Amino acid sequence: MPETWLSQEAYDRLTAELDTLRTDGRTRMAAIIEEARAHGDLRENAEYHAAKDEQGKMESRIRQLEALLRDARVGEAPVDGDVVRPGLVVTLDIEGDEETYLLGSREDEHDEHEILSSASPMGEAVNGTRVGDTVHYRTPAGAEIEVRIVRILPA
Repeated sequence: MPETWLSQEAYDRLTAELDTLRTDGRTRMAAIIEEARAHGDLRENAEYHAAKDEQGKMESRIRQLEALLRDARVGEAPVDGDVVRPGLVVTLDIEGDEETYLLGSREDEHDEHEILSSASPMGEAVNGTRVGDTVHYRTPAGAEIEVRIVRILPA
């Protein structure tokens, strides 16, 4: 799994969300399912099926948070900008258009920059590159995109 950098604030926020989902979320969801179950035949009970779908989404989010927090690097962003890596701000020339991102996790929030997930195809392609390097990545739709590293700065 690629390295994921999180600020301490994001790590704390996500840990709190995970704790809430594991405790209050599961308790609340069990009560909703039990109430829906009491409304009759489960085969035709849309409320029950909707509650079970929500439970599945919540359990998926719990697994996602557990994996993210287990593998995250927490702390201050790197201060040197020689090589693109999580926690740094990178300006990219994407087929003629310059865009600036904070390379990290979509779970992190930043006031000034849009987040480029280090796990995304473009994030993986630029991670480890230097200013002036040109890389290519393939989008989920199959298009090949050329990206040139213009600038690397600390967050």
